[in-house]
Amino acid sequence: MTSLVHLFALCVLVLFIKMLAISCYQGFFRLRHRAFSNPEDAGFFQRPAIAQELAPVSRAAKAWANDLENIPLFFVLGGLCLALDTNAAATAWLFGLFTVARVLHTLLCLGRRQPWRTLAYGVGLACLLGLAGLIGAALLPIR
Repeated sequence: MTSLVHLFALCVLVLFIKMLAISCYQGFFRLRHRAFSNPEDAGFFQRPAIAQELAPVSRAAKAWANDLENIPLFFVLGGLCLALDTNAAATAWLFGLFTVARVLHTLLCLGRRQPWRTLAYGVGLACLLGLAGLIGAALLPIR
């Protein structure tokens, strides 16, 4: 296996752990406050269901939703970069930078840090566009 495949696998693993941590974060706040919006969950703990999610749970849900709009694109574009053997140095930088940007985006989202959250989002988006550009260059070489 090449080092680029190893790097991609590492980035996928880091992003998986980050998304799992968001789920645990939501569960922690629900359990800590015994506050559940689903009636069956509240009933299990013999509590009334709350009308509105706790603020930390809502923030984490928004970060999770944003991940679902971006991270699958990284998986697909990254896999295509590997399959098309795009420029290794550029691909490696984009893999690493995207992963760091997504981790920072989540931390900044949970910490309510603007404009840094938007900047982290923009860096991640630029990385996706860069990966798409590498794929396009590999498919349509300029001669």
